[in-house]
Amino acid sequence: MKNNAASPKNSLSGLLEGAKNAPVMVAGDIMLDRFVYGSVDRISPESPVPVLSIAREEAMLGGAGNTLANLAGLGAKGIILSIVGDDENGALVKAKAKEAGIDITGLLTDASRPTIVKTRYLAGHQQLLRTDFESKTPCTKNISDALLEKAKTVFKTAKVLILSDYGKGLLQKDFISALIKMAKAENVTVIVDPKGNDFSIYKGADIITPNRKELSEGANNAPTETDEQVIAACEKIIKECGIGAVVATRSKDGMSIIQKGKAPVHLRGRDIEVFDVSGAGDTVIATLAAALAAGASLENAAQLANLAGSIVVTKVGTAPIRSAELQDALDGNAAFAYADKKAPVLGWDEAAEQIKRWRAKGQKVGFTNGCFDILHAGHVSYLNAARGQCAKLIVGLNKDASVKILKGPTRPVHDEESRAAVLGALASVDMVVLFGAEKESQDNTAKELLKVLKPDLYFKGGDYKSENEIPETPIVKSFGGEIRLMPNFEGHSTTGSIKKIRTEAA
Repeated sequence: MKNNAASPKNSLSGLLEGAKNAPVMVAGDIMLDRFVYGSVDRISPESPVPVLSIAREEAMLGGAGNTLANLAGLGAKGIILSIVGDDENGALVKAKAKEAGIDITGLLTDASRPTIVKTRYLAGHQQLLRTDFESKTPCTKNISDALLEKAKTVFKTAKVLILSDYGKGLLQKDFISALIKMAKAENVTVIVDPKGNDFSIYKGADIITPNRKELSEGANNAPTETDEQVIAACEKIIKECGIGAVVATRSKDGMSIIQKGKAPVHLRGRDIEVFDVSGAGDTVIATLAAALAAGASLENAAQLANLAGSIVVTKVGTAPIRSAELQDALDGNAAFAYADKKAPVLGWDEAAEQIKRWRAKGQKVGFTNGCFDILHAGHVSYLNAARGQCAKLIVGLNKDASVKILKGPTRPVHDEESRAAVLGALASVDMVVLFGAEKESQDNTAKELLKVLKPDLYFKGGDYKSENEIPETPIVKSFGGEIRLMPNFEGHSTTGSIKKIRTEAA
């Protein structure tokens, strides 16, 4: 295995920075993950099954697509080598990949098979059913040859190749061998997320990244509980399957790196609250690949990947890592510690992930928004009343430019950072998120933010007499949220406070 470039800095932060725009090719089974959310209030009269009243649906890239989504989150240049069907789902996969900045030149259409779709039906956060729409028939030689032709071009620029094997018919033995041979000819590092119990099909690969169960199966069901057992299983695979190194992910026990002729390295896991391990393997292999493409040693790349894995398991559902989260963790301000902080100011995506964590605990989430330029008694009473109706309250805070558009050129009195800090100090506020227009021609409502956060309750005060008067109502209703109109609370108005200050100053 070759270090593909010099590290921009002799640090993990330097490797993280160097991973941006690093070209990594992912060959494997791309699919669409669908999530259908709703509630169950009754049993069907036709048969003893629950009736799911659907509130909303979400779709995202799955399988090898989740590895690519993680690469995109790290800022790396992901390139896909895969197939989709000639159908609507295939078109959606292509659209979502392009939207994420993924190079889809090597994403071919195979009319003989459907696009792989996994659909999960959930009542609240309880999964009722999963359906898989797929064909596991091996790809035809014509398709494989066409993909190999695409790969020839990509290998001229790619620094790392990830084989993301989900056993859906694409990564057959001959195809895998041909890809590894081509990668070796171009000095491209090959990393494999393995499937099945015969790892010899990956002969010549530089690294494989099995989890504990996969490691055991690949080593003829060898025990893999202790460090010594893991080392023995890895060494068996390296010797018998012709693999360069094994990076074994061990859940709460962290990660082990076993290389021929080198001392084993064990990276311990963190004591964190695990919400969901779905997609954690994709995060680990994507981070490992991006760091190696940035010139990292395998040990340093694994350190970064181990940290990324510890962050992503605190999220709910399949959610990719982001470069900013990793940098926060490296700076000692770990993204997974948000739940223990007092009213953090989060970006939109981070806020949505925190909401999923709260909901996983059965907590109802409320949202309100405003300028909160000079915090007064009326604001405090309003926020206390809203917080009394939900387990967690988020405040959408208008950015400085947004306030200026709403209130005039002399406002805001306090900048957004100061306003957010004061709001965050209130016991009633659990999170602050900035939003709003930068120019007068742009939408200055909370509509787009609400589409991302999807709170259970939307609190609105002021002079609104009906929810039909509120611009955000259609958005809130579209994802099954509820509008709560709040009464006016007695207290100083911001405008009145400013006028009083200026009069007394004069």
